[in-house]
Amino acid sequence: MALAGRTAAWWARLRSPCPAAAPLCLPPWLPAGPVACERLYSSRGKEKLDMLTYPVESIRNFSIIAHVDHGKSTLADRLLEITGTIAKTDRNKQVLDKLQVERERGITVKAQSASIFYNHEGVNYLLNLIDTPGHVDFSYEVSRSLSACQGVILVVDANEGIQAQTVANFYLAFEAQLAIIPVINKIDLKNADPERVEKQIEKLFDIPIDECVRISAKQGTNVEKVLQKVIEKIPPPQCNTADPLKALVFDSTFDHYRGVIANIALFGGEIEKGHKIVSAHTKKRYEVNEVGILTPNEQPTHKLYAGQVGYLIAGMKEVTEAQIGDTLFLYKQPVEPLPGFKSAKPMVFAGMYPVDQTEYNNLKSALERLTLNDSSVTVHRDSSLALGAGWRLGFLGLLHMEVFNQRLEQEYNMSVILTAPTVPYKAILSSAKLIKEYGKAEITIINPAQFPDKLSVSEYLEPTVLGTIVTPHEYIGKIIALCQDRRAVQKDMLYIDEHRVMLKYLFPLNEIVVDFYDALKSLSSGYASFDYEDAGYQAADLIKMDILLNGNPVEELSTIIHNDKAYATGKFLCERLKDAIPRQLFEIAIQAAIGKKIIARETLKAYRKNVVAKCYGGDITRRMKLLKRQAEGKKLMRKIGNVEVPRDAFIRVLKRQTDK
Repeated sequence: MALAGRTAAWWARLRSPCPAAAPLCLPPWLPAGPVACERLYSSRGKEKLDMLTYPVESIRNFSIIAHVDHGKSTLADRLLEITGTIAKTDRNKQVLDKLQVERERGITVKAQSASIFYNHEGVNYLLNLIDTPGHVDFSYEVSRSLSACQGVILVVDANEGIQAQTVANFYLAFEAQLAIIPVINKIDLKNADPERVEKQIEKLFDIPIDECVRISAKQGTNVEKVLQKVIEKIPPPQCNTADPLKALVFDSTFDHYRGVIANIALFGGEIEKGHKIVSAHTKKRYEVNEVGILTPNEQPTHKLYAGQVGYLIAGMKEVTEAQIGDTLFLYKQPVEPLPGFKSAKPMVFAGMYPVDQTEYNNLKSALERLTLNDSSVTVHRDSSLALGAGWRLGFLGLLHMEVFNQRLEQEYNMSVILTAPTVPYKAILSSAKLIKEYGKAEITIINPAQFPDKLSVSEYLEPTVLGTIVTPHEYIGKIIALCQDRRAVQKDMLYIDEHRVMLKYLFPLNEIVVDFYDALKSLSSGYASFDYEDAGYQAADLIKMDILLNGNPVEELSTIIHNDKAYATGKFLCERLKDAIPRQLFEIAIQAAIGKKIIARETLKAYRKNVVAKCYGGDITRRMKLLKRQAEGKKLMRKIGNVEVPRDAFIRVLKRQTDK
């Protein structure tokens, strides 16, 4: 009884009004823990906001888009500080970059949203800001973010000028018919030339010079002017609170305690705790547990209304339940689903296997949760004789693949084996038997093991991309030579101004996927930028090259390559394998083969015992007899001996292949 009385007294003291800064002390007889503390603090500290005070006319939804390292996240920090959303401190650097990988690499990987409140000419406005990635591999995040916006801030570096991804992001916004506010950042730099950048913007994008805003996001110069432009230029969302609920899920994350947290944009109606909602994709029904806005941390609200952007928790426990692009509506009030998003088209495929097969189920669970947060990754079951059961994953680029692998290690503590990246090829079948087996005449090949024989195929197709290179004019000669070496075809060449040139080339995707970007950066001293977009397929002379160890093919090292590059690649792989495979008691022949034809060979010599060491002088026939017997033994051992390629040897060879 005494314990019950003390507990009741403690709860009464907790409920009584007290200063916000007063510490919350848990009594020693109650269970403690970080989660319990966090929930007690959050329930006490967060007053629910009334969002009805922000009608549709006073809402502005916008994204910040730019090339890598042009200052998007720094501008987002200043906007959050000026509006009082976050406290002004020296530690505010990339506040919206929450992932560890983003902090380490200094790039934005995930689009992050934040709601900010701003008073302009006596009217309170709700501004929903989305900070987007700048690298070409994460352009899917940008296109998704634009679906929840009515306008964009296009940031251009006053020193670097317009770069390849600036052009790509402008056209994404232009095609979505969004209002565009050009902002020239970093005017405080010594070499800044805003006049030159304004002329570039006018020439390439047809935007008048007087519409450009010159700012320094780092020092906060003119940033207030950007907010005023957002309110004047960007229109409010076209929707009505009186309409039935229609909410678009444009992002989602998984929380171990609360399940799936869905980021939603409301295109009609209103939503509050207790509402029964239905998913248009899964047809499942849920009860809403919490709604709110991101400021940038979660801030619960009583309701969310049409035109607003926020988050929703509705007890979705399975990661497959919150599909990005899904439409949510009220139970018994069905609506026409929103068009959603065009699914991302993977450009690079790689096999992923657990280091230890006992970790298979844990890796499967980690992959499901991470692909919920990064929906552009495609996953197919796969298996390998050497590496066991695993998956073949599709990524938007090589950086995307590296970041995904890093997030698996950091967020889920999973260590994996990644095979060499390949691209999706196509084959048009001529064999009636194969057409019947596959059910269609055109098949896609994402694994070299599925590559059909040349006799049963009328034509092979390889994927191509239209690449845009923006470079200072003094590097043109070297870059053109590099592109020609990669089998590229020049499509266009345009001088942006007297110093910078924009080149357009049609590349085979296989030629740029591994090391083209690094080669381009080193040739141009880091000044050239590169962006690409899908350009369909073209006919190509493709072959499958096998690697043989003592005549036995090694499936994991088979590759699909262009006929012109076969000899160089085969010789390179054989040399690498010679260094990677441990020596045996018998000789190993490492060969690269196209069909029955051997195109390259390296020989790994056997360990050899000195059998004639015991012969001190005597007849030569005695020595010859011992050496002949040893050679026969080695020959027999080679016939029956199996070459076991260690796993780390696979990875060493495949990793070095990317450094070629």
